[in-house]
Amino acid sequence: MTHDNTRLPADVRVPARGRREGRGRLALLLLAGGWAVMAGLPLPAAAQSPARGVTTGTLAEACALEARDVSTATGVGYCRGFMTGAGQYHREIAVDRPSIFCLPTPSPSFEAAQASFVAWARANPQYAEELALDGLMRWAAATYPCPTEPAAPAARRNRR
Repeated sequence: MTHDNTRLPADVRVPARGRREGRGRLALLLLAGGWAVMAGLPLPAAAQSPARGVTTGTLAEACALEARDVSTATGVGYCRGFMTGAGQYHREIAVDRPSIFCLPTPSPSFEAAQASFVAWARANPQYAEELALDGLMRWAAATYPCPTEPAAPAARRNRR
C-alpha cells in the first residue's frame, strides 16, 4: 500500500479538532525555528554536521551542553534525539542478532546517560573523529555490557 505523505490513509479517522491542534503545534515549531534563524542565533556544532557525518567528538560537545537558552537547548535536543534514535535502531536490529549493549533495569535517565557518554568521550579522545554512531555504540557496549551466557555443561560420558 502506498501512502501520500500529505494525507492520512482513508481508513484513519482523526477528529477535526486533533488535526487543527497538530497543525497549530507544527506552525508554532516552524515559527520558533524561523525566529531562531532570523535572529541569527548560532547553531550548535552538532547541528552543523560535516559532509562526512557527525563525529563522536561533536556529539559529545552537544551532549555536554546545558539547556540554558535556545541555542544550547537545540544542542541538548540533538544529543537526546540522536541517542534515542540510535537506541531504538539498536533494539530493532538486535531482534535477530546479538545485542551490542544491554540497558539495566531500571534504565538510566537521559541526564545520566548524557553525562556518562560525555565522560567516556573525554576519556577516549582516540575515537573523537569516528562517526558519532560508532562512538556511541562503543560507549554503550563498554558502559552497559550484556551478560555473558554461562557455558553449556559438558556432556557426561557414560561409564561402565
